[in-house]
Amino acid sequence: MRLTIALSGMDSATETALRAAFASASSQLGDCCALVPETESQHVVVDMDSMYGPMSWLRLHAAGKQVIGLTSAPRVQTHFRLGRPFDERAIVALLHEVAASLEITLSAAQDIKPPSPADRAEPARAEIAAATPRAPAPVEAPTAPPPASHAAAAPPAPVAPARAAAPEPARTEAAEPAAVATPAAPAVAQTSERPLVDWVADPAMRGRYRYRNATGPTLLIDFDARQYHGPSTLKPLVQYFDGQVARDAFEPVAADAWVLDAPATGPAQPLLRLHWLGALLAGDGMLAPGYDPDARYTLNKWPQTEREYPRHFRIATAMMKGPATLADIVTASGLPAHEINRFVNANLATGYAEPVVETAEDPAESGKSSGFFSRLRKR
Repeated sequence: MRLTIALSGMDSATETALRAAFASASSQLGDCCALVPETESQHVVVDMDSMYGPMSWLRLHAAGKQVIGLTSAPRVQTHFRLGRPFDERAIVALLHEVAASLEITLSAAQDIKPPSPADRAEPARAEIAAATPRAPAPVEAPTAPPPASHAAAAPPAPVAPARAAAPEPARTEAAEPAAVATPAAPAVAQTSERPLVDWVADPAMRGRYRYRNATGPTLLIDFDARQYHGPSTLKPLVQYFDGQVARDAFEPVAADAWVLDAPATGPAQPLLRLHWLGALLAGDGMLAPGYDPDARYTLNKWPQTEREYPRHFRIATAMMKGPATLADIVTASGLPAHEINRFVNANLATGYAEPVVETAEDPAESGKSSGFFSRLRKR
């Protein structure tokens, strides 16, 4: 059975690139897929980053279609996700995923899969092991004995110990990475306490940690990669953002333990999600400090709203129509002000939204008019 895929809500350049990638991927899998008109396929690829993508998604979702979201965002509310930039490998993986949902097995399923994190870890360890033995290389000191042909050179024999001391720089070089790997800066604030969202957003936090909490789910945070491993949904983590968190609540995780624990805890997710959630919960429904409640706000990018917060779709739809005041958004969405404030706070903190900078009109320019009636008045 051949898979049928349709394309919608995208510009011609994106469509052309997708058609070429699908054709190549399909040929690798025994011509398993065909691109057809939207009306003839249950699966439709929609460019969620384009202006009309979200509207296409709404229409297709209402029609009962299975939407494949093409996006550069790490998460999307569509049934399937195709990351941008995409290539043949990504299309092959997508076709396997769509086929699996239809209980169809495609050929060459194992040939194109990228290596797992565990597979990558072994070569990395081998490279490290291969690199470390090079430290004894200064044993080249035995090449120094050729000057032993000088009988009078017996007194300078101490030169050998001096050369033997040469390995010491190698030790200092080996010690330096260890010092860098240890997050020294955060250690200064071992006793400080602040909300979890502040720790998450702090660029000074480095390394991999397990956030310790006796009542909640496991949360592994990789500050260097700006990712975390934990539940796939956000609401189980809400409890973590209540109250203050001490620095020593973050327990360092060794590299070997991380390779085993991280995949078991959950797939890697962008740390920006935790930042978004923390900003959403902060402020008790009041607009974040420093922002004007009477200003107009704009949504620059369609946010990856969580299915756990279905009302946010209504707020985002109202804001995507253009810059608006908080009062305008309340009227357009029909939701209470505190929900609007929370949503705006979360998107301001993560860069999805921003206040509109109002520029005063130049009086000299406003007085100018080149219209027909203006010229008549000047006569």
